[in-house]
Amino acid sequence: MTDLGTKETGQAVEFSRDTLELMREVERQIQPQLAKLEETADVNQWKVIEAFQRHKVSDYHFAPSTGYGYNDRGRETLDLVYADVFGAEAGLVRPHFVSGTHTIGTALFGVLRPGERLLYITGKPYDTLHKVIGKPGDGTGSLADWGVGYDEVALGSDESPDWTAIRDSITPATRVIGIQRSRGYDWRRSFSVADIGEMVRFVKEIDPNLIVFVDNCYGEFTEPLEPTDVGVDLMAGSLIKNPGGGIAASGGYIVGRHDLVELAAYRLTAPGIGGEVGAMLDTTRSLFQGLFLAPSTVAQALKGSVFAAAVFERLGFVTRPLWHEPRTDLIQAIRFDHAEQLIAFVQGVQKAAAVDAHVVPEPWPMPGYEHEVIMAAGTFIQGGSLELSADAPIREPYTAYMQGGLTYSHCKYAVLKAVQNIFPRIS
Repeated sequence: MTDLGTKETGQAVEFSRDTLELMREVERQIQPQLAKLEETADVNQWKVIEAFQRHKVSDYHFAPSTGYGYNDRGRETLDLVYADVFGAEAGLVRPHFVSGTHTIGTALFGVLRPGERLLYITGKPYDTLHKVIGKPGDGTGSLADWGVGYDEVALGSDESPDWTAIRDSITPATRVIGIQRSRGYDWRRSFSVADIGEMVRFVKEIDPNLIVFVDNCYGEFTEPLEPTDVGVDLMAGSLIKNPGGGIAASGGYIVGRHDLVELAAYRLTAPGIGGEVGAMLDTTRSLFQGLFLAPSTVAQALKGSVFAAAVFERLGFVTRPLWHEPRTDLIQAIRFDHAEQLIAFVQGVQKAAAVDAHVVPEPWPMPGYEHEVIMAAGTFIQGGSLELSADAPIREPYTAYMQGGLTYSHCKYAVLKAVQNIFPRIS
């Protein structure tokens, strides 16, 4: 180790001269891409502010409610603001959603009925949704257990939707078309809003009554438009990912057509009750503030992903997306040569955390996943994926998925710590 950091910054920095020079070279290289991300952040920040203004958000909207939560004007206004920001008719924003999977499941159970079918047209969905879809007679209360059928269409060889297979898979029983925007644990591109708009147009030409649902997790505010701006009927996401801004302590959102959001609300609470009740328990302020911060915070995380991609490309690893490619979700995939490198990367990210940096993550059989998973998660909000984290299933090809970062500076620090953990000599 050198004392270069002490000489240049006045603080002890444990990276070598070579590592710091790598950082500087990469930052010069990626500067044009970082500027584009700032432009997107401006558009989204102004959009959020103007939605707040249109709905006259005031400090009295932050007052907590208890019990049934009747006439909670803060909760009601928050729903309206979310609908406005996402170009939708209605919104349902609650701390009562325990995860993105819960939120997605609520939306799907809300609109699907026994005998109908769900068709995913972007390949196999994220691992945790497999149990929600389920198998007939599994006894878990899954969609399949309730008589809802399921089909999926793999992506084509060019990673675009297989239009012919989609057309052939739509039957009179098909009710909902499912789209996963993010890559999940898959080596594919995430889908842009323009891509999703094309999917909407295609399936609506086949049957305009089909409901198009999008899992928007990790995608919010990465582009100037959202999927509901281009015709998506129903969309869900997690508040401890992008739209919570790193402030929301729990929750999820559902936006879309008014009738469909209402059906989802009936599933969250009970028929006849829906979104009219639900004490917010002193969370409303943080949900408003998190939404306000989200465009800027998402941009910080995206900058970190671009930096990570550029660094590991220089070190000879394959990344996706490449540093210069457009960003449509938070996730940066990095492919390693063997499991030991992957584990060292994840453990290096953990070492960079402000919280629990002393913890050493190890692979374990995480509930809802089909393979052992290793996860770096030194976060202020447990599981908060807008905060810097990295995880990976331990399976070939050995791919780590890095996401989040409340500040670009923290992202850079974590990337350099991970490099140090994989290649001690370079640092």
